[in-house]
Amino acid sequence: MSDFGLDLRDAEEMIESEGTVGDVVLGVLDGETEPEQWVRNVEYGNVLVLAVEGDLNELASGFARQINEMGGELTHFRGFLIVSPPDVGIDTDRLN
Repeated sequence: MSDFGLDLRDAEEMIESEGTVGDVVLGVLDGETEPEQWVRNVEYGNVLVLAVEGDLNELASGFARQINEMGGELTHFRGFLIVSPPDVGIDTDRLN
């Protein structure tokens, strides 16, 4: 077997410092969290489920366009904003 030269000793630390990848993150969209934090979570591959407390358009204005431009999706459903990263679709077909 050939040696690929991988050094995995620090891999766990690197993963922890970059954030969790591919999780569902629950939060509250109330203006207290910086928009960059929501964007960073989506960049890491996380899906956000945010309880909206206030005016959705105003609260999401700091990150919605950036999420859309990177290929993510945003859907408002029953008081929650669902935000997915690129390549993770939000299926709303069963809502009709």
